[in-house]
Amino acid sequence: MPENQPRQFHRLGPRPLPLHLATANLILLSSLAVWPSARHASLPWNPLVQPRLDALLPELANVDPTDFANALMRAGIARLTAMTGAMLRYRSHAWRRDLPDPPVAWREGGSRLLAYAEAGIPVLMVPSLVNRAYVLDLAEGQSLARWMPSHGLRPFLMDWGDPGDAEQRFDLADYIARIVRALRHVRQLCGQPPLLLGYCMGGNLALAAALQSPDDVAALALLATPWDFHAGGAHHAALVQALAPAIVPPPASDPAAPPPMLDVDVLQGFFWALDPLTALKKFTLFGAMPEGGENERRFIAMEDWLNDGVPLAGRVARECLLGWYGENTPPRGAWQVGGRAVLPQNWRKPALVVLPERDKLVPKEGAAALLAQLPQADRHDAPSGHIGMVVGPRAEAGLWQPLAEWLTATGRCIQDTEQTALPQRRRRQPGKSATKVQA
Repeated sequence: MPENQPRQFHRLGPRPLPLHLATANLILLSSLAVWPSARHASLPWNPLVQPRLDALLPELANVDPTDFANALMRAGIARLTAMTGAMLRYRSHAWRRDLPDPPVAWREGGSRLLAYAEAGIPVLMVPSLVNRAYVLDLAEGQSLARWMPSHGLRPFLMDWGDPGDAEQRFDLADYIARIVRALRHVRQLCGQPPLLLGYCMGGNLALAAALQSPDDVAALALLATPWDFHAGGAHHAALVQALAPAIVPPPASDPAAPPPMLDVDVLQGFFWALDPLTALKKFTLFGAMPEGGENERRFIAMEDWLNDGVPLAGRVARECLLGWYGENTPPRGAWQVGGRAVLPQNWRKPALVVLPERDKLVPKEGAAALLAQLPQADRHDAPSGHIGMVVGPRAEAGLWQPLAEWLTATGRCIQDTEQTALPQRRRRQPGKSATKVQA
């Protein structure tokens, strides 16, 4: 099996399945339990819900309470049946990701650098650590990496792989150092520094790598990158602050042993907590999709990727959940890598900040905080959600095309500037070869 394929063929999702099923059942039971109190207006209600309840109660004045309770029960059971039926349809579906792996340009530990073209403006793409890299190469028609070469770009994708013996001991600085070494390899291979693109958490890592080694990065593109973790989604931060101390792996008691890792299903539980109704809503919609259609295939491809998670190294989990979410270290200048603060204002080259309009994972306000700190930042608003902007049906028009235009324009501008400055450099440094001057 190619290395870059989903790891599960017996589908486990939606993960964690018991939690999603228990949530749906709880909704049914709570609806039945709260109805008597709602009917007698004996409970305070959310101001957003109260007007709808006020409009409903007069219509039910002449309805037999027992009949209504039975109807409520039937409606709940119907919704639960529709959801579980759709889950079974998903889990038994025959579709599997079958894209062949591109050539491997470089390896280190469990990580690979995948090369999707042999010419063009080089772009090194850095995904998150908590999901597989192939979200950027998901399926036919849903692969940003395979689309880029037709638009003058030469993409390289950092596939982090599974944490091995070395990576289990990693902290964020170790992963960032690996990006720097990959950047230098791409620069040597292509004869010029690549543009660096980071997606989600990969944007944080990419920014830190660019600041560590600015000569190896031509420009920086940050897609849905969280920065101010307490902006726009304060409830997210409060939730993580409440849960993280209990579930983040403690430091290893044996200094020679790797720290315990944060399990995939625990990570998925965090995502569930951001919107406990996600599985109920999305699988109800999936159940209504025609079989054999494009929407069905897209749903399955995205769901397979979502459930094909990666455990997180213990030290990384502590830095991200306790530091980023808990203490909000990045916007305060308190996130340090190798003893140096990661300060976006020190990045003086071109940058692009992409903000999805409907992002439940990274609140728009938190990602937009980078715009105020990056001196040369352009902004693009993608009309989709966190994942949909990359692989959804509107991804090409909403993100891929404007992103490619920015990358190619920026890359060509930098190349033109370098070529214009080259004769002056030669005069200043006589005896140097052109290759060495460019490097």
